[in-house]
Amino acid sequence: MPKTPTPQTIPGLQHLLDTLPQTGQIDWIGLRPAREAPMQVVNNVLAQPGTGLVGDRYAGRSRGKRQVTLIQAEHIPVIASCAHLSELTPEMLRRNIVVSGINLLALKNRQFYAGHALLEYTGPCDPCSKMERDLGPGAYNAMRGHGGITARVLAEGEIAVGGEVKLAIS
Repeated sequence: MPKTPTPQTIPGLQHLLDTLPQTGQIDWIGLRPAREAPMQVVNNVLAQPGTGLVGDRYAGRSRGKRQVTLIQAEHIPVIASCAHLSELTPEMLRRNIVVSGINLLALKNRQFYAGHALLEYTGPCDPCSKMERDLGPGAYNAMRGHGGITARVLAEGEIAVGGEVKLAIS
């Protein structure tokens, strides 16, 4: 017969929030060189504090909260399904980094490494009206809750495809 948990064996909410042993992987990197320009797919990029991703149109112009945008690879098929799209590529979503294997929302209010760069979660990356324009009717709502996160760069480092995404231990 299974044991009934006692209050001593049930972890508290803060413990659950603090426990993130999983590491993710960087699957894709894209930069937006200019407004309305196609995404440039790259294998690596330098992240710099106060700047963001070198080569991105927001590099040096962001006030810090949106220096890097990340989205989970696992959410891309969900968005495609909800938007009734037969194809959906990372370039179409206009996020900088696609990761797999880690829940990005679990990084809320935390610092984490993407490759060798230290980043800090700054908020959700909500969809904009361009998603409706570019992907078709209903795309905006298909992305709600699946748009990823924004982050600021705290310490310079290279971010490369195949690199790890993991919580920074404080």
